[in-house]
Amino acid sequence: MAVLPIRISGDPVLHSPAAPVTDFGDDLRTLVDDMFETMDEAPGVGLAAPQVGLPLRLFVYGWTDDENVLHRGVAINPVLWISPAPTGEPDEDADSEGCLSFPGERFPLIRSYSAILEAVGLDGTPFEVRADGWLARIFQHEFDHLNGVIYVDRLQHPHGKAAAKASRRNSWGVPGLSWTPGVDHLED
Repeated sequence: MAVLPIRISGDPVLHSPAAPVTDFGDDLRTLVDDMFETMDEAPGVGLAAPQVGLPLRLFVYGWTDDENVLHRGVAINPVLWISPAPTGEPDEDADSEGCLSFPGERFPLIRSYSAILEAVGLDGTPFEVRADGWLARIFQHEFDHLNGVIYVDRLQHPHGKAAAKASRRNSWGVPGLSWTPGVDHLED
């Protein structure tokens, strides 16, 4: 297994829809293992293939809830169904979200509370996960990556303005930038 470089906002692979996975061979298994290792090293709770430079419709996730239950898996060629998102202003704490492709920054974003993830696993077997709360947020965040959307693209004013300022301050927003967990130490 290997830790992969994570692309930073501005790289074209992050801003374009990903293609369906069609090859379920050994290379896919290796990629998924490497993505789990990369996500864990970062550390993060999700990682989509476009974030490691591959325009494929798959993501991994790993998060332990308040009852100490580990939710961990891979979603290949997913479809995501979400409940209507609440209206109003996002809560600075409860709705705070980060992204490994916009490292060291966090901004509040309102997401739907419930989601149903339909996907296939490494062996091609279909599965479904019903999620609420933070797990539903993770699924929405990673699914967005597969459609070429980064969470900062969804931010409302003034948070969108603050994200744009952070991007300029860090000289992001251009192709070819990446960081490698465990190698590059980014300031929080």
